[in-house]
Amino acid sequence: MHRSARPRVLGVIPARLDSVRLPRKPLHPLLGRPLVEWVWRRARAMPLLDQLVVATDAAEVASLCRSLGARTELTSAEHRSGTERVAEVAIRPAYRDHDVILNIQGDEPLVRESHLRAAVELVASGKWPLGTCAAPLAECDFDDPAAVKVGTDHDGAALWFDRALPDGISDETLRDGRVGRHLGIYSYSPSGLANWVSLDPVEAERERSLEQLRPLAHGIAMGVARVSAAAPGVDTPGDVPKVEAMLREEPLTGEVGPEMT
Repeated sequence: MHRSARPRVLGVIPARLDSVRLPRKPLHPLLGRPLVEWVWRRARAMPLLDQLVVATDAAEVASLCRSLGARTELTSAEHRSGTERVAEVAIRPAYRDHDVILNIQGDEPLVRESHLRAAVELVASGKWPLGTCAAPLAECDFDDPAAVKVGTDHDGAALWFDRALPDGISDETLRDGRVGRHLGIYSYSPSGLANWVSLDPVEAERERSLEQLRPLAHGIAMGVARVSAAAPGVDTPGDVPKVEAMLREEPLTGEVGPEMT
């Protein structure tokens, strides 16, 4: 890809049916619509994406998405992470002609195009094989294991990810922007994605349930784009009322129109 040209971007929404904290998460209703439908409808209205596809391990989810007009791919039930599910789709013939692959979390019905664009730009620049985003870390996040933390160097490269702050971290480091709240958005170059899923899982990845520790442990660089605020997701039943209240304030775009090709 010529760096001055607009990159071709493939958006993939991984939608695994089983979830420990919220059973049948993709189908969980929010204001009368399944969660995965909210994510898909919001993403499909974004000019950033050249193709958009839902990748699921469940025929029930696939049937729902196809009834909406969503391009949908059935994938293996054996994947250990969303990235592995994205990779299975990205190598299929219909999706190979893209410069950047974007993992759009299936539990974020309020996903922001500005966040996705920031992640895409990291990879499209040619500097990073992998990209992600981070928002400012609020004090209430310090001891919250659900708020994943990321530390970066001054160049924006991820140095570590964890569910807890490292012991002895200084107030200066917390203030200077090198620590943020990680957002579960990933962008990949085709080769970066292939490299990620070719690697063996690492112990820290399994212990913390943080898939991004795998490429980091193997020395693959990941750029981190800074964004102003996190978009809340749906991880537990307790998240539903808050997200529903926000959805009432944000009209859903993309109600009608042809499927992306």
